[in-house]
Amino acid sequence: MTRLRLAFACALAAALVAGCGGDEKQAPEGKRFDASAISDPGPIHVHGLGINPADGALFIATHTGLFRAGGGEDRAKRVAERYQDTMGFTIVGRDRFLGSGHPDLREKLPPFLGLIESRDAGRTWKPVSLLGKRDFHVLEASGRRVYGFGSDFETRQAGLMVSDDDGRTWEDRDAPEALLSLAIDPADPDKIVASGEEGMYASKDTGRGWRPVAGAASLLAWPARGDLFAIAFDGSVSRSADRGRNWRVVGALDGEPAAFEAPSAQELYAALHDGTIMRSVDGGRSWSVRSKP
Repeated sequence: MTRLRLAFACALAAALVAGCGGDEKQAPEGKRFDASAISDPGPIHVHGLGINPADGALFIATHTGLFRAGGGEDRAKRVAERYQDTMGFTIVGRDRFLGSGHPDLREKLPPFLGLIESRDAGRTWKPVSLLGKRDFHVLEASGRRVYGFGSDFETRQAGLMVSDDDGRTWEDRDAPEALLSLAIDPADPDKIVASGEEGMYASKDTGRGWRPVAGAASLLAWPARGDLFAIAFDGSVSRSADRGRNWRVVGALDGEPAAFEAPSAQELYAALHDGTIMRSVDGGRSWSVRSKP
């Protein structure tokens, strides 16, 4: 994202969502923010992607709200006219999403949402835990296991947390560095691979211990059946059959990725920083536009 686009996104957030810079202010009592008074900016700064198993629709979590593109639709539509800044986002079942981030200003909620859940495909959300305490920017789940990396409201220090009960209670872990992405081994949720700006790391014990693995800073995705995938910030797409020990370049994305998801070993999705969503149906070898901003 260019500096100009980032400045616009934060200015918009001041009007639409709490939390850009950790602002604690709420709308004055008795006054409601009128979203219709501002032209809808569409999806700005994509944080996460997911495919809803209920209907195959693509969901796009952004700084300016959650968007949906159904089958045959090449432009995503805002879900439920809400402007929640959904920083962390993952789809865990049919119409069931987990998220984190900052609220729409029309909601009387603290600026850090903790872990939130939707059971109606993003139309409504309810707090699960850590409301007002944590803002997860990296959020992944497998079964009842949930991993989240993000900032603590009081200290503003970022850290890794792990839950074994759908995010209701948490344990802290020491991350090897600030994490950009995390992927869970579909065969064993104790095993994870994570990426920071300095490189990649693997853990076989839910993040208690870490070892460096090959690979540059990347966004990661691990489909339920298949290899681990990575998109580096130069656009190169790689896959690993041995939990990140070795990588094979399989293709390239024409642009820097902002978010990445792999529903299967053949079907991959990547967001560009202008809000365009690219899709591959051949395991990352070639890409075409799935959704335009």
